[in-house]
Amino acid sequence: MAPVVARLVSVSKPYLVPGKLLVKEYWFEVPLDHDDPKSRPIKLFARSAIRYERPVVESSEVVQKPFLVYLQGGPGGGTPAPQDSPLSSFMLDRGYELLLLDQRGTGLSTTVSANTLELIGGPQEQADYLKFFRADMLVKDSEAVRLCLTKDYPPEKKKWSTFGQSFGGMMTLTYLSFAPEGLRECFITGGLAALDKGPDEVYAATYRRVIERNEAYYKKFPEDIATVKFIAEKIRELGGEKGVPLPGGGFLTVQRLMTVGLNFGTHGGLDRVHNYIIRMKGDLDQFGMFTRYTLNELEHDNMWDTCPIYTVLHEPIWCYIPGIAARWAAERVGKALDQYQWLRTDWAGPASLGDKPLFFSGEMIYPFHFETCSELIKLKEAANILAEYDQWPPLYDIPQLAKNEVPVYAASYNDMYVDPDMARVTASRIKGIKVFETNVLYHNALRPRPEDVIPQLLKLRDDTID
Repeated sequence: MAPVVARLVSVSKPYLVPGKLLVKEYWFEVPLDHDDPKSRPIKLFARSAIRYERPVVESSEVVQKPFLVYLQGGPGGGTPAPQDSPLSSFMLDRGYELLLLDQRGTGLSTTVSANTLELIGGPQEQADYLKFFRADMLVKDSEAVRLCLTKDYPPEKKKWSTFGQSFGGMMTLTYLSFAPEGLRECFITGGLAALDKGPDEVYAATYRRVIERNEAYYKKFPEDIATVKFIAEKIRELGGEKGVPLPGGGFLTVQRLMTVGLNFGTHGGLDRVHNYIIRMKGDLDQFGMFTRYTLNELEHDNMWDTCPIYTVLHEPIWCYIPGIAARWAAERVGKALDQYQWLRTDWAGPASLGDKPLFFSGEMIYPFHFETCSELIKLKEAANILAEYDQWPPLYDIPQLAKNEVPVYAASYNDMYVDPDMARVTASRIKGIKVFETNVLYHNALRPRPEDVIPQLLKLRDDTID
C-alpha cells in the first residue's frame, strides 16, 4: 500500500521572533491508523524556522532549504518553540530549515489527556486508541508530512534530515528500519536503545544505573540518608494509607516521593532532589507539615499529569515485537531488588532499613502512578489493559539496519535512562554509524550543554576518521 500523504490544513504567514528566526506554523491531517486511510482523522501541528536575513536588494527568487526535523524525546512531550530549541542556534546557519513537529498526542497535535480520552469512550476504547501512538505510527506521520511538504521539491531536496533526542533516537531507529528512503542523514543524542531487549531486560540494566546514581547522591549528601527516611516516616504519619493530599488532586506517598529520582539522570539532577529534601525537612521542622509551595513543587516534578503518554505508553516502547507484554515490568523487576523493598506490599517501612539508605527510582513507571497522580487516576483501567497487551507491531528491522546506507551520527552518554552497554551493541548493528561517546555528559545534555554535543556531531558529519 502506498504511504499516506498528509493533508495540509493551513499554513500561517511567516513571522519574526528574536534571534533572527523566520517562523511558520502548520496544521496537517493524517489518519489515526495509516494502514486504514479512512480511519478517524487526527491533526498534527508543526513550526518551521529559518534564519532571517534582510538583503540589501530584495529578490523574488525562493530558495528552499533542506528540512531538518526534530524528533522529540519522551514519549509524550511536545516540541519547543524554535527560539527555545538549541538546534536553532547551531543548525540554521548550516543551511537547514528546522521543522519542529509535535508528535501525535503531544503538544498541539491531537493532545492526549484524561478529558480528551473520555471523548473516545471507556477504558477499552481508550486503550485501543492509544495503541496507535507508538514509534511505528509516529514515523508514518513524519513520512506523511514529509511527502506533503516536499511534493513540489526537486528530487535532491525531497529527503530530509532528522535529529532525535532520547525517545526521538529510538524513533530514528524505527525510521531507518522501515522508511529509510525518506532520510538524508540522522543525528541521535541519547537514543541508541536496545533493538531486541524486552522491558524486563531493559529494566534489569537501568536499575543498575539508577542504583549507581543513588550511591552518588548519598555520597554527595550523606546527611540525607537519615533525612529522607525521616521525611518518609512523616509522610506515612501525616497521609496515612492514601497519602498527603496534593494541591492538584494527587497524593504524596513514600512511593511517589521516590520517583523524583528520575532527575538523577540529568545535569543538576542530584542537586534538584537535594533541594526538595531540604525544603521538606525545613517545612517539617518549622510547621510539622508540608507547605503548599513544597507540595506544588513535588506534584509538578516530572509532569506526570501533563504528559500522560509518557506514563501510559512508557513500558510499551520496549515491546519491540509481537508476543511481548510489559505487565508492569519495572515493578516486577524492582521488587526482586533489596534496594527497592518499598515496592513490596509487605514492606515494613523506612525504619526497617536500619542504617541503609532509602533508594529513589529512576525512569520507571509503576501502577501506583495511577493511584497518586490526579490525571493518571482517571486512566488506570486503560493503563492496565495496555500493560497486558502483547500484539504490538515490530519497532525495528535489524537486517535492514545492518545494510543501512543513511549516514547516522550519534552521541552516547553516561546515561541512566539508555544503558551505555546496550547502546554500544545497538551501534554495532547499524551499518555506517559514527558515535561520539563520553562519560562526562548526561542524558539531557542537548538542552543544558548543546555546545558540548552538537559541534561533536557536526565533526562526525563533516570530518573523516582514518
